[in-house]
Amino acid sequence: MSYIQFDKTQLVNLGYSLSKEIIRSNKSGAYASSTIIGCNTKRFHGLLVVPQPDIGGVHVIISSLDETVFVNHASYDLGVHKYPGNFNPKGYIYLRDYVADPVPKLTYRLGDVVLTKEKLLVEHENRTLVRYVVEEAKSSLTLRLSPFLSFRNVTALKRANGDINQHYENINQGIKTNLYPGYDDLYMQLSPNPRFIYEPNWYYNLEYPEDMELGMDYQEDLYVPGHFEVTLHKGDTVIFTGGPDEVKPGNLLRMFNTQTRNRTPRNSFENCLKVTAEQFVLKTKSSGKSRRGDRTDVIASYQLYRKGGRDAFIAIPGLSLITGDLKNFKGLLDTMLSDRKGPFFPFWESSDAEASYEAMDAPLWFFWALQQYTKQLGDKSAVWKYYGAVVREILEAYREGTDYQIKMQKDGLLYGGVPGKALTWMNAYVDGKPVTPRIGMPVEINALWYNAIQFALEIAGPRSTEGKKVIAEWKHVPALIEKSFEATYWDAQKGYLADNVNKDGKDWSVRPNQVIAAALPYSPLREEIRKSVLKVVKEELLTPRGLRSLSPKHPDYRGRFGGTLDQRNKVYHQGCVWPWLLGYFVEAYINIYEREVLPEMTALYEGFEEVMPEHGISSISEIYEGDPPHQPKGVISQAWNVAEVIRMGKFIKDFDRSTQPVTL
Repeated sequence: MSYIQFDKTQLVNLGYSLSKEIIRSNKSGAYASSTIIGCNTKRFHGLLVVPQPDIGGVHVIISSLDETVFVNHASYDLGVHKYPGNFNPKGYIYLRDYVADPVPKLTYRLGDVVLTKEKLLVEHENRTLVRYVVEEAKSSLTLRLSPFLSFRNVTALKRANGDINQHYENINQGIKTNLYPGYDDLYMQLSPNPRFIYEPNWYYNLEYPEDMELGMDYQEDLYVPGHFEVTLHKGDTVIFTGGPDEVKPGNLLRMFNTQTRNRTPRNSFENCLKVTAEQFVLKTKSSGKSRRGDRTDVIASYQLYRKGGRDAFIAIPGLSLITGDLKNFKGLLDTMLSDRKGPFFPFWESSDAEASYEAMDAPLWFFWALQQYTKQLGDKSAVWKYYGAVVREILEAYREGTDYQIKMQKDGLLYGGVPGKALTWMNAYVDGKPVTPRIGMPVEINALWYNAIQFALEIAGPRSTEGKKVIAEWKHVPALIEKSFEATYWDAQKGYLADNVNKDGKDWSVRPNQVIAAALPYSPLREEIRKSVLKVVKEELLTPRGLRSLSPKHPDYRGRFGGTLDQRNKVYHQGCVWPWLLGYFVEAYINIYEREVLPEMTALYEGFEEVMPEHGISSISEIYEGDPPHQPKGVISQAWNVAEVIRMGKFIKDFDRSTQPVTL
């Protein structure tokens, strides 16, 4: 029995199966995603979704591949699409089984015929493979495959139009086509020689219910150039491929088997995390048109295709623990440094958005990531030699003052922010205005600032001129910050830290940002204060899925998440649970209470096994609702959540191993 499996009763229940999604990447920028029954419910879904360098952004090329089986004068349509008022076809009624290991596999029963379907992306190639096997059949059958093509950006929708290029060329066991200028050609081929029936047609008003709920446009038209048909018997295998170039059809079966054999089996909680983590690290080679060189990026979430400094720096330490290979870790750091402007690192919101540089905390998270890298590498002098100049530049920029009024104050603390901009990770906007602007001195910003300075002093080489300058200029600052930090944020009667401080006063909302101050390798807090902070956080913010972004006792707390995009953004940081913050809570809690709390913290880590088949198959969702039962919401797979759960598990295991009583 597969570790993750769904049976007939679950699959034919649309209320159940449409809430289960799967996403797989090629680790170079392309992905495939849909619900487990193959019905696309949002614009980000597609069988082949790939970057298009010549026109920019990430684009849905093949939306879906519909199957029709003709046998004994009967026909069975296996596709599933949502149209106004109904689903058509209703291929899900023929489903009998879904297993996730080693690649997603659907089993259909069509009278006397049993047909299986498996899908995968070829690693580091913009190519999809779909394998069909006739497991049982008493007579011959005909399999018809109809590719539904989009050729549009993942953030847009397509309508029938006269600009489309309907021309195609016959190639070896398939066709070549390209619907619009600027796109890569699409080569579609089958492993047995098919008949291609040219029958161009638009399918109108396909609906995406998830987009409709968000208050977005939710209907689009898809183009089908025609159909591939093959005659099959029991035991026969058919492989369909769609990609940017022509392949030898005789090699498709070997290609599929090789790709399957190299997959990590999703047969355990840890392996599910491993498979998912590997997808977030994006390796791209420089092309002849690019001057940016080879890149290593972290994709925060594929369906939104968001990437940038903050998410990458928070995620890469946990993601790198999967293999223990520091090459990707260093590659990410170097890629982000190549994109740096002054002290700032880029932040992309979506696949077609221009990079922005408005994350006040990203440079400070860079220090934390570099700190974790140094810990794994075990060579401070090498880190200082390579990154020392950057470390000094960022510190000096924040001390002297830079964009967004970010500047170190006389008391050593950082102040920053301008109207209309959200510079921290709490960056939701409604009508162009930040929901939680946090202008002033956010608590985690100054905790990260303190940690950054201490880390710089730790690795600064005293034998180098640059190292001596850093030590001389900054050695007095940590003590200044320690004194200012406690006086600014701490209230002994309340027992926790203010979330933000500015000229208007102190924001005493109980939020999780104070946990970061308690958990960092260098914390500005005394142990007594850290204990009190963790106590309040545990009582008001802790859930089995992470930390709430706001205490339920606050009048602005919202425990449910839904509605239109604006409605969701209003509550995004007003009570939603964020799993990535749990890593810092567990680390701080164990560092103080040690083995006494190990079982409790281990249970929090192991509790995430329950979510593997819940929303994003074998992954951890972006957020969870603040109110029980903490339903998964947002995108189905989020890099920093997966990474921090991995890091949390490693921290727990390492601590347990290092503190085991010695048996004589």
